[in-house]
Amino acid sequence: MIRIGEINALTVVRDTSAGMFLGDPISGDVVLLPGKFIPDGLNLDDILEVFIYKDSEDRLVATTQTPLIKLDSFACLEVKAVNNIGAFMDWGLDKDLLVPFKEQKVKMNVGEKHVVFLYIDVKTERLAASSKLSKYYFSAMPNFHINEEVGVLIVADTKLGYEVVVNNGYRGLIYHNEIFQDIHIGDTLVGYVKKVRGNNEIDISLQKNGFENVLSLHDIILKKLEENKGFLPLSDVSTPEEILKKLHMSKKTFKKTIGMLYKQRLIKIAPEGIYIADKK
Repeated sequence: MIRIGEINALTVVRDTSAGMFLGDPISGDVVLLPGKFIPDGLNLDDILEVFIYKDSEDRLVATTQTPLIKLDSFACLEVKAVNNIGAFMDWGLDKDLLVPFKEQKVKMNVGEKHVVFLYIDVKTERLAASSKLSKYYFSAMPNFHINEEVGVLIVADTKLGYEVVVNNGYRGLIYHNEIFQDIHIGDTLVGYVKKVRGNNEIDISLQKNGFENVLSLHDIILKKLEENKGFLPLSDVSTPEEILKKLHMSKKTFKKTIGMLYKQRLIKIAPEGIYIADKK
């Protein structure tokens, strides 16, 4: 069966003036790959991976272009046009992706970027997108472990923190006071599970908790020391803002990390700041 909105591995069954027809050997379904998408050297009986969608005349069509989003997944896309039925987004294909007005959480304008979910409209059987993400998050209880590494997509800036999509399906949150780097809507990052809440929401950190986090951050401090001739004017009396600006980490994390570096005799701590051990 040929699956719309997904990558399909299909066999070349017929060559015509319009293009090549590709078929699924199990279901017998066929779809046209227009001539402009036919790669050089493609022959009958060859197997080709293609993306399937509907063209402007509601016919299934194959393409070798790579979509920026696939069925039942989330991605950040840019609005290319707006008309009386909705917004049209660039998703890497010749035909733009429609976000109907009823599926827009906020009004979309040309040039803006929004995180959307790709679904099949039950009435038209066409692919469409929605920025009303809440109804597409997984409802099943997630089975994550604390400190488990996950993929996150930054969705929105809220009062508490940044809403994120976790592993392409769960709703998560990164609290503002736990962010020590520049992040933007649409960024895809590696995160770590802090807590799974009863409402299926997941608290996410961009750093590992505990000792593993200190291990990953101690290299940042050593690198900064090397870049600044072995000295950083940071200490216990430095403000959280000074530490955040220079190292993109909290004061608590900074103190824990330099404590470990000091025990390893990699740094020296002085009233005016910290030094690489062999620099003073």
